[in-house]
Amino acid sequence: MGYTAVVTTGIYCRPGCPATPLRRNTVAYRSAAAAEADGFRACLRCRPDREPESTWIDAPELVCRALRLIVDGALDGATEDDLAARLGISGRHLRRLFDAHVGATPSEVARSRRAHFARRLLDDTDLPMTQLARAAGFSSVRQLNRVVQQVFRATPSELRAKRRDPRRSAVDGGLELRLPYRPPLAWDALCAFLAPRAIPGVESVDLASATYRRVVDVDGHPGVIEVSAPSGASHVVLRAHLPSFDGLVHLVAQVRRQFDLDADPRVVDAHLARDPLLRPLVRARPGMRVPGGASALEIGVRAILGQQVSVPAATRLAGRLVERYGRAVGGLEALGLSHQFPTAERLADAPLDDVGLTTPRADAVRAFAAAAVPFDGSQDLARLVAALRSLPGIGEWTAQYVAMRAGGERDAFPAADLGLRRALGGPSAREVLARAEPWRPWRAYAAMHLWAAAA
Repeated sequence: MGYTAVVTTGIYCRPGCPATPLRRNTVAYRSAAAAEADGFRACLRCRPDREPESTWIDAPELVCRALRLIVDGALDGATEDDLAARLGISGRHLRRLFDAHVGATPSEVARSRRAHFARRLLDDTDLPMTQLARAAGFSSVRQLNRVVQQVFRATPSELRAKRRDPRRSAVDGGLELRLPYRPPLAWDALCAFLAPRAIPGVESVDLASATYRRVVDVDGHPGVIEVSAPSGASHVVLRAHLPSFDGLVHLVAQVRRQFDLDADPRVVDAHLARDPLLRPLVRARPGMRVPGGASALEIGVRAILGQQVSVPAATRLAGRLVERYGRAVGGLEALGLSHQFPTAERLADAPLDDVGLTTPRADAVRAFAAAAVPFDGSQDLARLVAALRSLPGIGEWTAQYVAMRAGGERDAFPAADLGLRRALGGPSAREVLARAEPWRPWRAYAAMHLWAAAA
């Protein structure tokens, strides 16, 4: 997605803005951060600062992974050289790649991200400035003021005074935020996938209201989030009931990842619809996403519990594990919630035979909980799958499934999955891989379509 800056007005717009400047007065930019780095501010009509910038842009995979790390906070308290080291390259090479494919430095992208999130909080909430600064990832109100002034040419107080929606949400009863996405969004299909897989006590899905709820951890203290998608809107609503709002920007990034809100479904759907088999599935559920989870630990453990058993059986095992080793949270029974998921340290030393796990499966859970497998996008799919397969009890199916949902790998594909094989007429895993070759690099989305159709 590109942006257009107007040199005569000093603003930049997203595609589709009703403004019609003379072409000779415009400059094209690859990203909002690049336009802002050159001194342009966001247009007040099309509000490009509210449009999500995808971490999967038309650029080398290394750049996309770096963008994902930045969204996850890799430059909060770290340097560009630190980020480059995580990716296995030099800082100079990273900056050269960003200059060529993003048009802004990694630090400028991080600055833009924090400023845009602060702007949404200014528009949508009544959080005091001190809380708002911490929620958006700033170290102080002074830093918030400086960066927002640089990006928007106005102070936070001035922006809040100009907000147009008088129905803004207050903190009372939970902080409500609107998280934009690129439509369409197959929200009902997403909820239908998550509902039978929801970990009892930790998360729940109300299919009647199409609302997802879960217990979250905020610096060691429990909180609750609720996520729903209003009909006809291009945003989901996140209502957060938290002990504090410090670092809220990271929780929002987690929710965006969990529901794959940064995907561009137009690109994915157009590619998959070329296949006659997938075309009717894409038409039936446009905007299908690949759901993640609150943590890689949850997804990995849940996948191990699901090896060679049905989805309901695996869900029951997960419920027993949480009840035995998770932390109880009172007062949430009406929401179908009761526990925080066990910590990695607790599971790494747990016997696990008291929840009905076989010895090999218990060994696999403990090994996964103790492993230091990076799920931050710094490794490509092949290396991530190899790291997972090196753990006891984890084969190709589990590794691909965990990479798909915990690692956000868009081309991960558990070809040996019985449901996928049945949906394709019962071929072998090798034949399924061959059949899926034209679906690259979006095989994870194809898997979601096939599972949804089979269900």
